[in-house]
Amino acid sequence: MSTTHFGFQSVQEEDKARHVRGVFDSVAPKYDLMNDLMSAGLHRAWKAYTVMVANLREGDQVLDIAGGTGDLSMAFSKKVGATGRVVHTDINEAMLRVGRDRLINEGVVLPTAVCDAEHLPFPDNHFDLVSVAFGLRNMTHKDAALREMCRVLKPRGRLLVLEFSRVAKPLEKAYDWYSFQVLPRLGKLVAGDDSSYRYLAESIRMHPGQEELKSLMQQSGFGHVDYHNMTGGIVALHVGIKC
Repeated sequence: MSTTHFGFQSVQEEDKARHVRGVFDSVAPKYDLMNDLMSAGLHRAWKAYTVMVANLREGDQVLDIAGGTGDLSMAFSKKVGATGRVVHTDINEAMLRVGRDRLINEGVVLPTAVCDAEHLPFPDNHFDLVSVAFGLRNMTHKDAALREMCRVLKPRGRLLVLEFSRVAKPLEKAYDWYSFQVLPRLGKLVAGDDSSYRYLAESIRMHPGQEELKSLMQQSGFGHVDYHNMTGGIVALHVGIKC
């Protein structure tokens, strides 16, 4: 039986999704608050930059994978207008429910679906843009998920991957101290859950760095891939074009 990583632990491949589900079931109620606290509000700037790079037009078809509490889905919906469509998806029902309710409270009604990025229930060549923010690192088979994202994109369509990445060398020690000492304590204090936020820190270290992810996207069918580092490489936005 094959194993994979769950943070720094090794688990059976078929068990990883269950472990990840447990993390996000736990953090869903406090997810937005913790994002603000963990990043000092910077996650809003990272997402705003992603929306700017997306450069969506009226009528565009968008798939938001790991859409969670709906930040990007809401922003994208304002760009595509009444003739466009944003599909809000996540593999975790608890996160998706929080996002759906939030969107409805803001007067935004979007198609919302629980789905696995490794097996997307959408036709080939369908979307102008696919986005996945802070979700790729939790997927068991990243290559399979990226191939699926490529499949559902139209030719010349774009994939945006916003994800934690490799921080610049001078920041490494301070970032490690914050990640493994401060973050779990903050999770315990605010969300009553330190282990899920320890997993968050570990999962970032296990995720491919900027160049590794670029190569993986190229191997998965994207003809042109570039990335933009933000906040000293704490986060990177990878942009892949289906050729």
